[in-house]
Amino acid sequence: MKVWPWQHVLLTCILLLPAGLAEPVAAAEPNTAFDTKAVQAYMIEASTGTVLLAKNENQTFSPASLAKLATAELVFEALSKNQITLDTQYPVSEYAWRTGGAPSRTATMFAALKSNVRVEDLLKGIAIQGANDSCIILAEGMSGGEPAFAEAMTRKAKSLGMQRSIFGNSTGLPDGKSKTTAYDMVTLALDLQQSYPNYYSYFALPDFQWNKIFQRNRNPLLGFGMGVDGLATGFAEGEGYSIVASAERNGRRLFMALGGLPSDKERTDEAKRVLEWGLGAFEIRQLFADGEVIGAAGVYGGAERNVDLVAEKGVSVYIPVNNPDRLAARIVYHWPLMAPVAANQEVGTLRIFAGSRLLREVPLYTKAEVVAGSLSSRAIDAILELGETLLFSWLWDKPQPT
Repeated sequence: MKVWPWQHVLLTCILLLPAGLAEPVAAAEPNTAFDTKAVQAYMIEASTGTVLLAKNENQTFSPASLAKLATAELVFEALSKNQITLDTQYPVSEYAWRTGGAPSRTATMFAALKSNVRVEDLLKGIAIQGANDSCIILAEGMSGGEPAFAEAMTRKAKSLGMQRSIFGNSTGLPDGKSKTTAYDMVTLALDLQQSYPNYYSYFALPDFQWNKIFQRNRNPLLGFGMGVDGLATGFAEGEGYSIVASAERNGRRLFMALGGLPSDKERTDEAKRVLEWGLGAFEIRQLFADGEVIGAAGVYGGAERNVDLVAEKGVSVYIPVNNPDRLAARIVYHWPLMAPVAANQEVGTLRIFAGSRLLREVPLYTKAEVVAGSLSSRAIDAILELGETLLFSWLWDKPQPT
């Protein structure tokens, strides 16, 4: 007989939302039917974490110049930790000059061979021009060479939750190794904006001049008055055009990544269309206020049989104005919770759905402490736990109809 793995059971509780939020609303043209021409796509609303669009979001593709965002992440982090300053200077090696500079005929800031360039100017080269020489100069200056810097890029990506991303160099130039996903790129863009707001502003600068050469920002969305203030574009042979962008309007910020578009023009047009939809067709709806009890979890062997669960702060979602889907929520936690249970202990997750679409996940914490119960109450709980375990074991072993 199989033993039911009760220590690892995820108990799911269906949560009834307030009637005004749970009832479906008729819509002539459901927003959930929105689709994109992109092969890979992912978009979220920042303040709620609501997923607005997800299409092959975990499918890997070559990051191309989007890799420069991971380079910027390491530079921003080093600046914030005072490991370097904006006035730190790094030399332009022959490798950097030939691979990413004027002789390369790729995106470049035209840094002169054997000159020294300030970190701030190198950052402008990356954020405004997507300059390959800027990236290599920083990689060599900070890590002694591109291989070590690329390993640091990948490690940092993993620490941010970008589990499918690997970076083989600082530029995104073809190497047969680098890969990322739309989900990972949104994760990275979100961290760049939220963790380093002072440095993130470089992405919105309209132009840049270096070595007496004037260049405009390569982001095609900046001039449309949509509230776009970053981030980068990319192109990989055989995989198409990609973009990572963020826009803020009326206090709402979206992060979007698109990949696999067939042309530069279609990338721009589709990015505009997706962002306009995300900015104009949704509203923020609060589900739970700060400190409001969301549900409860059963506790075994405690002075109390249940413990209330709360979120770290109020819970809201970003949903279509004409919402055709019923909102539903589920509390999921590892069963059973064994006393003693500390206050403010993370024990579960609130999962919020619109129809079958997962909108967001919110960690849940115990509102109060639950101490161990009396000997008699623990004995009763032990008997109940044994009965439930045997029931689950029987259900687990029960033959299924054929």
